[in-house]
Amino acid sequence: MRVTWLDNNSWLWEMAHHRILVDPWLVGPLVFGNAPWLFRGERSRPYPPPDRIDLILLSQGLEDHAHVATLRGLDKAIPVVASPNGARVATDLGFQQVTALAHHHTHTHGEIIVTALPGAPIGPTLKENGYVVMTSDRATRLFYEPHGYHPISLRDHGPVDVVITPMVDLTLPLVGPIIRGRASAQELADWLQPQVMLPTANAGETAYRGLLASLLKAQGSVAEVRQQLAAQGHSTTVLEPAVGVAMDLPLATKPTPSVS
Repeated sequence: MRVTWLDNNSWLWEMAHHRILVDPWLVGPLVFGNAPWLFRGERSRPYPPPDRIDLILLSQGLEDHAHVATLRGLDKAIPVVASPNGARVATDLGFQQVTALAHHHTHTHGEIIVTALPGAPIGPTLKENGYVVMTSDRATRLFYEPHGYHPISLRDHGPVDVVITPMVDLTLPLVGPIIRGRASAQELADWLQPQVMLPTANAGETAYRGLLASLLKAQGSVAEVRQQLAAQGHSTTVLEPAVGVAMDLPLATKPTPSVS
């Protein structure tokens, strides 16, 4: 399996000859609610869309996961699998094949099987999506959730080969954790016993400003997670990607499971 981190929560995953573009923000600024004074993110450089995208996967409908300017520039014939909120964004932009995936439902695209699980809370009652993504031969399994929230039922989906999760806590005064990285990474390592873990939600080549950005407090690091897991005897390899650099993940070859 090969992955390329495109900064923030944006990824390109290559699994079973499929190229999956995840939560893409590649061009233009990131602004919530048309209020740049409150929060504005700017990449140091635009990133051209990857060639030959087979599937777009959106975990949320918010701008940092379903970035309108980025999605507007992509081929509308590319299939999209998304949370219900993300699916509404993609549909409004004219994508022709949009699957809104409810929690605990599964969608198959070629040799890729995507299962949606409850993810980050958005408001008092709504939760967006996390995903278990695997190849149809069950040889490679990945879990992704960009805010560090996952249900207890995730245990039933382990073990997995790759976990992509935040490894830094991001909190707001009086609100609490927006991203829960350290506890999430520890829990996922214990539950899923992954071969490889990768951080997401970091700002590699991105600058943030505005009132909200000034109030956010970050705690923890990838190195801290790596040291903690090693001290507990986990065999998981914690890797730290560079923006735009493809990584072939060091996954052990497993026998192909028989299907009865």
